[in-house]
Amino acid sequence: MNRFLAFPLELIPYVAITLVIAFTVHEFAHAWTAYLFGDPTAKNQGRLTLNPLAHLDPIGTILIFIAGFGWAKPVPVNRFRLKRSRWAGVLISLAGPASNLLLAIIGLGIYLFGQGVFSQQPWVEPFFHLFIYLNVVLFVFNLLPLPPLDGYRIIEDLVPTSTRVKMSQYEPYGAIIFLILVLTPLDRYTIQPLFQSIVPWVMERMQLIYSPFFGA
Repeated sequence: MNRFLAFPLELIPYVAITLVIAFTVHEFAHAWTAYLFGDPTAKNQGRLTLNPLAHLDPIGTILIFIAGFGWAKPVPVNRFRLKRSRWAGVLISLAGPASNLLLAIIGLGIYLFGQGVFSQQPWVEPFFHLFIYLNVVLFVFNLLPLPPLDGYRIIEDLVPTSTRVKMSQYEPYGAIIFLILVLTPLDRYTIQPLFQSIVPWVMERMQLIYSPFFGA
């Protein structure tokens, strides 16, 4: 059975807990930021909540365990309702990945400060390792400038309107390119090398936050 899973069987419970938290907080961050800037669409659809059932997509969640790639339900945003729509749109898109980075930082802090309390528990190290690592991966992954990821939406909100119109015309092709890069062996030459360089760099920067307490 393990060969059909993207993670070792014994780690599946830790992965499941991590992704439920990560996906829920990510989508809540989008909804909450949109509401702050005047768009109640997500709130009216019951998405301004930390209830995982409001955010998890069954197929997207299952694929995480099988293929190592998946998604949650996108939060609806009506940009016509936003105050300062361009910068509001950027901040709404950025809120999701930023929430995953914040979760990783908090997870690292709990692990470091709590070592003396629960260091003897066998689940602590594998769980926090996965929790921190997967949230950093989600942070980096969602900032890739490909549709339908948040990085693409950020660029879309920053460019002039004429460029945005052209981008929307080619967006379906961008989504196909994204799927090809993620789901085929091409990811070994594109996505994976990117993660292998950026994810460790982000994790090193995170450790610097706590270096005054624990040293280098």
